[in-house]
Amino acid sequence: MIAPAIDLERLANMGGPMSRTRTDRISVSVLGNDKGSVKCPRVLRIGLDFGRRSPLTCVRDVLKQCGFADEQEARAAVALPAEACICRPDPAPTPVPFATLAPEECLFQVLVLGLCTPWLYDPGRPVLWTRTSLTRRLELFDGRGFYA
Repeated sequence: MIAPAIDLERLANMGGPMSRTRTDRISVSVLGNDKGSVKCPRVLRIGLDFGRRSPLTCVRDVLKQCGFADEQEARAAVALPAEACICRPDPAPTPVPFATLAPEECLFQVLVLGLCTPWLYDPGRPVLWTRTSLTRRLELFDGRGFYA
């Protein structure tokens, strides 16, 4: 007796037995590569250490010190990267202590962090400041050379 067509389809697409499974670790990345045909150079490494202070309170203080009413006003005045970037969590973070930076340097960093998700810096999105976004330690990469 011949099995119905649906059963033959399932038999033909069974996959390998469990003994043939394998796991490979990826040990090479194109991120950070600025030579060769595929380029994805690092543009920026960013991360702040707020110590015991609330990141949101620190950001409000910096806005006042720099003379801005809100993040939109600050964003219009600060030169930020104009192109979208690929982000990844920094594998060797060295966050800069917030208290050691000049207010203008802090403002630049918190604006960039507010425009980042864990995977993308998007200069077209609204600035979103949360405890999570402000405490990220990221590397930003220029992905325009990825599709070489």
